[in-house]
Amino acid sequence: MSGWSIGEVATRAGLRPSALRYYEQVGLLPPQLRVSGRRRYDPGVLNTLALIAYAKQVGFTIADTKRLLSGFGADVPASARWRELGGRKQRELDATIAKALRMRHSLQAALHCTCDTLTQCGHRIRLARARRAPHR
Repeated sequence: MSGWSIGEVATRAGLRPSALRYYEQVGLLPPQLRVSGRRRYDPGVLNTLALIAYAKQVGFTIADTKRLLSGFGADVPASARWRELGGRKQRELDATIAKALRMRHSLQAALHCTCDTLTQCGHRIRLARARRAPHR
């Protein structure tokens, strides 16, 4: 029998066989050739699985990853694909980081709370927000 079994690919890629079936189901991997009802994989699938793992590591969604792998014309080089999708993801991450820093700043302020009751905290928060709000 030619090609690798799902178990062999899963072991080599450090995945569970169910992950390979899922990737096929959502369109990240093309349907595999079957021999006697069993999937058979070309060794090149490891490259695709490495791309999928990397895309996941940098925060790509399944949809982003699917677009990276098969959402461009065959004439679009990998570098252009990464620039388009990676640029968008980097802007998203920058916004997430900015939000997290604002949250951290607010939490640090809360850690210095000297209020005796939550009612006092709520009052101080409301006053602080009123000072920051633009006048209408």
